[in-house]
Amino acid sequence: MRIVAQSACRVDLAGGTLDIWPLYLYHEGAVTVNFAVDRYTHCRLETRADRRIVLRSRDLGVEESFDSLDALCAAPRYRLPLAAFLVRFFRPAAGMVLDTDSEAPAGAGIAGSSSLIITIASALNRLTGAGYALEKLREICQNVEAQIIRVPTGPQDYYPAMYGGVSAIELGPGGIRRREIPVRPEELDARVVLAYTGLPRNSGINNWEVMKAYLDGDRRVRRNFDRIAAIATGMRSALERGDWNGAGGLLRLEWSHRRRNAPGISTPMIDRLVAVARKAGALGAKVCGAGGGGCVCFLVKPEAKEKVAAMIEREGARVLPVRVAARGVQVKVSRGGP
Repeated sequence: MRIVAQSACRVDLAGGTLDIWPLYLYHEGAVTVNFAVDRYTHCRLETRADRRIVLRSRDLGVEESFDSLDALCAAPRYRLPLAAFLVRFFRPAAGMVLDTDSEAPAGAGIAGSSSLIITIASALNRLTGAGYALEKLREICQNVEAQIIRVPTGPQDYYPAMYGGVSAIELGPGGIRRREIPVRPEELDARVVLAYTGLPRNSGINNWEVMKAYLDGDRRVRRNFDRIAAIATGMRSALERGDWNGAGGLLRLEWSHRRRNAPGISTPMIDRLVAVARKAGALGAKVCGAGGGGCVCFLVKPEAKEKVAAMIEREGARVLPVRVAARGVQVKVSRGGP
């Protein structure tokens, strides 16, 4: 059997970190706003006649193999933990080669790992016949990722990979629900510039530092999240109305509060890029994910997009061409023959 799967990465516009339990319980009507981009993660899975399991990452240039599932489960550590932990969870009966690839630069902050875990889990779900529904698969992926990075994880990164499009992730005591925001993809495509500034430190640690400060009662961090929660609600409304100037202003305001939460969320390069892009016609900007490096998303006037991109590259960052990815995770199965 051969299974091929892929899913999209994401850009978060507002309300990030609020999705980590229990932070969203302290903010009535909490929401995270994000959209899927056409930078994909890929998984190719082929069964073998023997029990051997081979894990391979093409983008990382790493491979490891195990004589059997029992050998994999008994291994003290893994070179490719994300794939290994998922194989451990799904426990396939046959040997296989699991080959992955990612179009997200390392540490980009565009949820490459969350997309990849959805991609691999979807392939293994099909291979094993486990039959998990997509929302249950998200819960499994979130828990497995927390096992790997050893800090709490939030759900928002998985939804763009699951469904594509532009999303409002509603968070509350009753659970988590994804709502599509009806934005024409070409409208957003014309206004987004995504810049990669380089590899950040561990994003899970960044989020944990902020979360710990919040739970420890840091009043400054709590006030910032009160404002971030209100901004996220406003961002959802602005996108629903097609108010791009308003969305740009809210993006700028979100970043001004978020960068105060912990040292290292911003960097001198990020600060410089935000400043020069605004002069070139950017309406707003913020770091993707937890910060410390990675990607910065800019909302711009359509007529200023090329100028903003040129200014960003002049400052030493790399512009990543992206469009809204309309579709969620896709899985294809074939049997027999090469």
